[in-house]
Amino acid sequence: MRAIVNTVYGPPEVAQLMEVEKPVPSQNEILIKIYATTVNRTDCGFRSAEYFISRFFSGLFKPKNKTLGNEFAGVIEEIGNSVTLFKINDYVFGYNDQGFGAHAEYMIMAENGTLATMPNNVTFDEAAPICEGGHYALCDIRAAKVQKGHDVLVNGATGAIGSAAIQLLKQIGATVTAVCNSKNVELIKSLHPDFIIDYTKEDFTQTNKRFDFVFDAVGKSSFGKCKQILKKRGVYISTELGENWENIFLALSTPFFGGKKVLFPIPTINQSDVIFLKELVETGKYRPLVDRKYPLEQIVDAYRYVETGMKTGNVILKPC
Repeated sequence: MRAIVNTVYGPPEVAQLMEVEKPVPSQNEILIKIYATTVNRTDCGFRSAEYFISRFFSGLFKPKNKTLGNEFAGVIEEIGNSVTLFKINDYVFGYNDQGFGAHAEYMIMAENGTLATMPNNVTFDEAAPICEGGHYALCDIRAAKVQKGHDVLVNGATGAIGSAAIQLLKQIGATVTAVCNSKNVELIKSLHPDFIIDYTKEDFTQTNKRFDFVFDAVGKSSFGKCKQILKKRGVYISTELGENWENIFLALSTPFFGGKKVLFPIPTINQSDVIFLKELVETGKYRPLVDRKYPLEQIVDAYRYVETGMKTGNVILKPC
């Protein structure tokens, strides 16, 4: 089968299209033919190991997972003898940031892993990007304990995480202010935030409005800059470590003072989260944004585009 393989850490060019052996499912595993996957910030981080800390998960000196790709949508082609939750020809989607493997024509998943049958109202290209941005946003929203009526600002509203966050926050009943650039204002309106700030015309950190939760979904701001727009006990969360890893240290120190604080939750996802996101998609409360699509052989171009930091929503990779 064809797969994208990187045996060393480095720039997009280390990812190469190769012929590798097709995997065989064990007793409790399923073999999925991949029709759509994504290239996202998680893939980029594990490929480059720019943050050295990632090597403690991906391999200290060389990649442990030589084929990346954590999101997928496809069809079950083969099942192990003990599999009961799924059957051959089921359409499935899900997320795997433990073993990865979706940047290939086939991948293996345990039947009790983070996957589910696809929502009945989407295509493969629409199902593949449901989980990555969705689960990061969900994790941070839960950590901030957002409730109906809370005022929330989302910086980076057009990214996979930010666009998911807007929709998840609205279904809770929060009042959402989305920050984006001029060209994407109309797109963000389609996600129904309550207010939009165009950062090319206005510095969102100078707004007169105060927020229960400021969510920096692109990691381009800081607690220092956003502190003034937080309410007395407001929460700041960024998806990045911050300068000199400051968000880690602030998350350890600020909660002790009982006022404005930084949180840095470790993202997790389980099968119930996948099913929850599926139900939101089926009821029209959540739809991942798709920017552009690449065939498998254009993986380097896909990585380069994602690393510009200018993508709108998700970038789809097509193995088949």
